[in-house]
Amino acid sequence: MLSDPRVASGVAAADERDLSPAPVRSGPAPDTACAAARGRRAARRSLWALWLADVVALAGAVAVVGALSTPVVVDAVVYAVVVVLAVRHRRVPITLRLAPQLPRLAVAAVLPAVVLLARLSPAATWRVALVVAAALVVTRATAYWVLRELRRRGSLVERAVVVGAGETGRLVARLLEEHHELGVELCGFLDGAPRLDAAPLPVLGTASDLVATVRELGATRVLVCFSMEPDRDLVGVLREARALRVDVCAIPRLHELAWAIPQSARDEIFGVPLLAMRGGAPTARSRRVKRAFDVVVASALLCVLAPVLAVAAVLVRVRIGRPVLFRQRRVTGQGRTATILKLRTLPEHDSPDTTWALPTEGVTGLGRWLRASHIDELPQLVNVIKGEMSLVGPRPERPYFVEQFRQAIPGYEDRERVPAGITGWAQVHGLHGDSSIRDRVRFDNQYIETWTPFLDVVILVRTLRAELRRSRRVRS
Repeated sequence: MLSDPRVASGVAAADERDLSPAPVRSGPAPDTACAAARGRRAARRSLWALWLADVVALAGAVAVVGALSTPVVVDAVVYAVVVVLAVRHRRVPITLRLAPQLPRLAVAAVLPAVVLLARLSPAATWRVALVVAAALVVTRATAYWVLRELRRRGSLVERAVVVGAGETGRLVARLLEEHHELGVELCGFLDGAPRLDAAPLPVLGTASDLVATVRELGATRVLVCFSMEPDRDLVGVLREARALRVDVCAIPRLHELAWAIPQSARDEIFGVPLLAMRGGAPTARSRRVKRAFDVVVASALLCVLAPVLAVAAVLVRVRIGRPVLFRQRRVTGQGRTATILKLRTLPEHDSPDTTWALPTEGVTGLGRWLRASHIDELPQLVNVIKGEMSLVGPRPERPYFVEQFRQAIPGYEDRERVPAGITGWAQVHGLHGDSSIRDRVRFDNQYIETWTPFLDVVILVRTLRAELRRSRRVRS
C-alpha cells in the first residue's frame, strides 16, 4: 500500500531524486489530509470493534449462564466483567492472530473462578468459566476475521512511517505492500543517511522530523527499524512522538532471535517481530489515578505522623531557631515550580540556591539526625496534598542546576514529564544526595516508562523499609 504519488507501482528501487531527504511541508495537501483522516478513523474504529467483540462475549456468556442456571447470573456478570477487563485490548495489533492469545485467555478465565468456589458449587463455577472463555474465543476469532477482510478491501487501513531506510526497513516496506491484511499504508522513511539506491519509498526527512511528519501525514503507527541516527537522539524523538498517542513499535536488533519477547508485548509483520512500546507520556486517566492515590496516602501519612512532625518542629525551634521551616523554590515538572517545605537542619547560609553540596558547618546533632532519618522532608506532604508534588517521582531540583543539567545530560528534561516526588525509583536504588545525576536520570525515565499504581506502592514500601533499617542501625 505504497500511497506516495512519486512511487511507481510495486516495490522497485526509486531514483536518487525521490530519495533525497525532503523537508516536511507546512501543511498537508487536500488528498493527504483526507487520507490522514481516514487513517485516524480506521485506528479508532478498529479498537472500538475489538472492544465491542469483548462486550458481545460478556453479554453472550451471561445469557447462556442465565439459561442454564438463573440464580448465578449476578456472579456470572461480575465474573465476566473481571475477565474481559483483564484481557482487553490496549492497542490494535498489526497481525490479528488468535492462537498466541489462547493461553492468556485460558488463564484469565480460570483464575478468577477460584473466588466463585466460595459461593457456587464446583460444577456451576467451572460452567461459568468455560462459557466465558468460549464466548471470548468465538467473538475474538470472528472480530479478527472481519477486520482482516476489511483491511484486504482497503477499509480500516492505517498510515505508518518507518524510521530507518536500511535493509530491515526495506524488508518491512515490501512485506506491508504484499500483505494487505495487515492494514498498514506506508507513507515513507525517515533516516539521516539512507542508501539512495535501494529504498522503495521517498525519505521524508530525518528522525528529528518524526513528530512533524506524523502530524502532517496523520500517521497512527511508527515502525522503528535500524536508523543511522544516534540512539540517544532517537529516544527523545520517540518519547515526544508517543505523547501524540501514536502506536510505536520497534524491530529489535538481531530480530531473528527476538521471539523470546513476551507475547503480551509482541506484534509482528509477516514473521518479523515487533516490540510494541507502551505510552511514555502520562495519560489524563493515569494522572487522575496518581493524584487520587497521592491525596489519600499523603493525608493518611500526615495524620499518622503529625505527632512526630510536631515534636521535630519544637526541637528545631529550640535548638536551631526560627524559622522552623526551610522554603526553597524547586522545579517540580515541565514548566512548573513550587516552594518546597522542609524542616530546617542548619543555620542560614549564603547561597542555598546555587550551592550543590550541603554545608556542614554549624550543623547540630539534631540537624544530622533529621537529615539521616529524612524527617526533615515530612512537611513536603503538604506540597503533595496541594498538588505541587507527588509522593513518588523524580526529585525536585533548584532552577539554577536544572538549566545546567538540561544542557549537559541527555534525557534530563524527559524526567519532567511527571510531577516531582518525595521519593522515587532512583532514591530506592541509593541515588540520593551527592550521587550520579546521569544514573538518577536513567532511573527516573525508567520509572516514567514503566509506571503503574502498583509500582508507586512498591517504591513507598521500599522507602519505608529502608528508613526502618536505617533507624535500627542508628539505635544499635
